[in-house]
This record gives sequence, structure tokens and C-alpha cells, in this order.
Amino acid sequence: MIVGVIGSDGEIDEKLRASAEDIGRMVAERGAVLVCGGRGGVMEAACKGAKSAGGLTIGILPTLDKDAANDYLDVPIVTGMDVARNVIIVRSADVLIAVGGRFGTLSEIGHALSMNKRVVSLESWKSLREEEALSGLVFASTPEEAVDLAFQS
Repeated sequence: MIVGVIGSDGEIDEKLRASAEDIGRMVAERGAVLVCGGRGGVMEAACKGAKSAGGLTIGILPTLDKDAANDYLDVPIVTGMDVARNVIIVRSADVLIAVGGRFGTLSEIGHALSMNKRVVSLESWKSLREEEALSGLVFASTPEEAVDLAFQS
């Protein structure tokens, strides 16, 4: 199974950082591969968590520079596609977990839902809650619940 973890690549608060790291660790503990955008913030924290549990991490980078990858990536894939790489992340994942995030995360959520993929939201785009019953978007309250929901079929 490949789990996409999406969220902000910039500065994030400690609560989101801890949640993303916990999610990455739990994804790896369940034997899944983690795919993300490969840079900082939520992505780096999730990769760090996955690596702490011996997991495999793949990053779909927006630039042509491998040095833009966070230190916890096993496989940096350079694209030079900027935000268009979001579609690759979504297509590669079997399920996605959104942790916080802004408009880039929203675009990934939209792509995933249009592809009938499950998206688990943890502190991400709460304003979309009314869409929950109509799509594959579900909301979690804790990192553990987010991973449990991601692994449900």
C-alpha cells in the first residue's frame, strides 16, 4: 500500500509537526510506503516518522533540484513541474492523509476526490466537512484515527 501524506511545506506548529511525524511512523509500522511532496513542513515530519520505523519514503519534488528534498527521503523524484506534481502524488497514492495545509493541499484533496480516492483530513480544510457524506473525504481527530481510517477499505 502507498499512503500519500499531504500538507504545508513551510513552517508548521509543533502540534502539526508531531501529528505528521506520528502518522509517518504508523504508516511505516503497517508496512506501507509513504509518498509526499518531498520538502519541508508536514512532508519532512511525516518522512522523519516513517524513517524512525524503518519505512520507505518517496518524494515527488516540484523542482529539478534533488537538494530541495528533505533529509528523510529515500527516493527523491525531481519533476520540474511545480504544483502540477500534485497530480503525481495523488495518482501514486492508494489513500491520502491531509495534515493541515493550504491551497496546494486543497488542490491535492480535490484531485484525489475526483479520482475516487479516500482522503483522511487531520486539521485540514475543516470547511469541507459538509462534503464528507458525498465523497471519499473523511475527518479524523487524532493521528491514530487518521491512520486507522486510511487503512480501512
